[in-house]
Amino acid sequence: MNMISNIDIPRETEAEAADHFIMVDGKEVAGKHLIIDLIGAKHLDDDARIRTAMADCVKACGATLLHLHTHVFTPNGGVSGVAVLAESHISTHTWPERNYAAFDVFMCGDAQPHKAVAILKEAFEAEEAQVKTILRGEGA
Repeated sequence: MNMISNIDIPRETEAEAADHFIMVDGKEVAGKHLIIDLIGAKHLDDDARIRTAMADCVKACGATLLHLHTHVFTPNGGVSGVAVLAESHISTHTWPERNYAAFDVFMCGDAQPHKAVAILKEAFEAEEAQVKTILRGEGA
């Protein structure tokens, strides 16, 4: 016999329970994952600039920052970092000696990850931004 069957257990509201999957080109997906390669980029050893650019991306994309962490490598000054978001994440690894940075921008729900591309290209004065978009969670 289940003694707790009549106890009123609080349930999530509909908004809290939403999985934030989105429709893209008629497909239901978890979100868009942008793979962004910055070529001919500058300031890739500038930790403060990297942190600011990532925070600017979060704001412009309409996401929610939970945590931002970076690590500077020596002696070349490359930086690895991650911004953990309520909507997923932004991550990076830079190679200042090659003027190259790799950014991943994955967001679900109403966030707009494509807005990060222009911000990153401008922040690092990149000659080129190569972008691949992957739809995550199709069929889940």
